[in-house]
Amino acid sequence: MAKKGNRVQVILECTEQRESGVPGISRYITTKNKKNTPERMEMKKYNPYLKKVTVHKEIK
Repeated sequence: MAKKGNRVQVILECTEQRESGVPGISRYITTKNKKNTPERMEMKKYNPYLKKVTVHKEIK
């Protein structure tokens, strides 16, 4: 039987766009190891609506 891993899929959403009121939502899907990083992830990713790199935080 296959062992169930600690890796889970998480959704990252742009924080700047939500505050600015620009229509659309910039989201990325990635995986993380919840054993090594139990807190919420935060990465810099490209936002096509704002046309720049912004901070994306993990949502639940």
